[in-house]
Amino acid sequence: MTLVALYSGALVGVILALTGAGGGILAVPALTLGLGFTMVQASPIALLTVASAAATGMMGGLLKGYVRVRAALLISAVGILVAPFGQRLAHVLPERGLIGLFACIMLIVAARLFLTAARRASGGGAATTSRSKTCVINTKTGRIDWNVEAFLKLSLIGVISGMATGLLGVGGGFIVVPALLRCSNISMNGIVATSLMVITLISGGAVITAFMAGHLEVSRLSLLFIGGAVGGMLLGRQFVEVIPAARLQQTFAILVTGVALALFHKMMS
Repeated sequence: MTLVALYSGALVGVILALTGAGGGILAVPALTLGLGFTMVQASPIALLTVASAAATGMMGGLLKGYVRVRAALLISAVGILVAPFGQRLAHVLPERGLIGLFACIMLIVAARLFLTAARRASGGGAATTSRSKTCVINTKTGRIDWNVEAFLKLSLIGVISGMATGLLGVGGGFIVVPALLRCSNISMNGIVATSLMVITLISGGAVITAFMAGHLEVSRLSLLFIGGAVGGMLLGRQFVEVIPAARLQQTFAILVTGVALALFHKMMS
């Protein structure tokens, strides 16, 4: 089980580094399917894992100036306020219901990723112009032009990310990355780095809430899983600008689909 914990944690860290999104959604299945945790046990450990790995990757983005700090702080502040409501709901819903909900969300994410990657590969990914986006980088200042619509859109991203974080134990990056791609003209490097900061802050806040409520139980296996994720993040950041984004998204979508089907099998057995 030691190697399973290390390798599965490393996989989460690598995917989080490359996509800024996908590691969190794989952390809970890795803990439940690979290490035998229940959903309620896995969620806070997954959040601690994702927060640790994302913080490691976030530092590189901050040093390179990729992170849109004010946008990340707004999304995170709203998400931290909402996450406790999701955590309370997670302790009310039955285990099978949580597993089924998680698996359904994974299939939706996989389908969206695969279709987005296919459009990008065929040259149709740039159909949305900057004029139709709400969070636009000003070419003169290099910063987001803030307005009411941009504030509300980023706040909504925070609400959805916070609820997903609290309810399912994911970092929310699988929501932040596609949402920023859709509503902003921030570069992909900037979106990944900003997502990592959001994941760090929202997941960290949810971990503190879980700890104060007595729901965080850290074992030897979970520490190995966290260590593997941090190592995977450091490794993955070395290849983030090398692997084609479209191919990476399609591969990840197939992986997520397989994990979702495994969760459905566990729920039915």
